[in-house]
Amino acid sequence: MAGFLDRAKEQAQRGLTQGKQKLDDVQAQRAGGDLLKRLGSAYYAERRGSGSAEATRQALQALESHIATHGDAFLRS
Repeated sequence: MAGFLDRAKEQAQRGLTQGKQKLDDVQAQRAGGDLLKRLGSAYYAERRGSGSAEATRQALQALESHIATHGDAFLRS
């Protein structure tokens, strides 16, 4: 009986770990999408004359930092 409970506990722990990893991945993709949208908005505002090159540079830097940390998988979603 103890072996069954140990296996069940391990399986539950594995499921929790996988669920947390999936949640982290989804949150990173959402954040990447938000940063990409921010870059697009900053670039559009700059081209229209209502934004600045500095805002575009900052948005690009934030996006590149996110990609360095989490990868660029969100660009293919």
